[in-house]
Amino acid sequence: MFEDPRRQKQLQILIQKLGLPPTAPVDWQLLDLALTHPSISSTHNYEQLEFVGDSVVRLLSAELLLENYAHESVGEFAAIRSILVSDRVLAQLAESYGIEPYLLIGTNATGNPIGRQSWLADAFEAVLGALYLSTHNMDLIRPWLDSALKTQAAVVRNDPARFNYKDALQEWTQRKFKILPEYRVTENKRFSSLAAMGTEDRKLAQAHRFLAEVWLKERFLGKGSGRSKKASEQAAAKEAWLAVRDL
Repeated sequence: MFEDPRRQKQLQILIQKLGLPPTAPVDWQLLDLALTHPSISSTHNYEQLEFVGDSVVRLLSAELLLENYAHESVGEFAAIRSILVSDRVLAQLAESYGIEPYLLIGTNATGNPIGRQSWLADAFEAVLGALYLSTHNMDLIRPWLDSALKTQAAVVRNDPARFNYKDALQEWTQRKFKILPEYRVTENKRFSSLAAMGTEDRKLAQAHRFLAEVWLKERFLGKGSGRSKKASEQAAAKEAWLAVRDL
């Protein structure tokens, strides 16, 4: 039995959110460790389980792609899987399953909005690692994660840019004009003071911290915003590429 009954109850609620029964053979100590950020402890944290979970999600993604798209090439498998196991997708999955409220993390880490995607993805992989090591098979993972990964894989296959709009736009501008697009990034002045904001307003501000515009010489192609300069450039590139791809 887990030492802290309150924490045990929290973890049981999370397990049920994942669609697993409360009697599932979960190693609660491992699951608790999977939800402990390094800011809490430099030795008792999720890093090793994350290492295991990284392999778990890669293997599961490969199995699902082979089961559902057996006619595709290995190169196509690799391209799709690289997106399925990216921090962006894993962080989205962590959010969709409501993992963040169960994560033990120091205030020094939560104060860094740019790193949020990374530690959400890390924690999600660590949870997968804990569940795998609980049974040493996929029995506690595939029942709830299969459908989410299948949906993501279908979305990726239907996106010709493979979600890398900067590369897609660059290929288009080079093919059409033999030049590269230019990105102009600034901080969003409207969200300059986070301290005075409520929780929801702060989340909105963090999600739109940077503003980017993409230009082709003197021609404006698109704009976007994001948590980081890189994310804002991708958002701007997406708007631009969707507008010009058929030209």
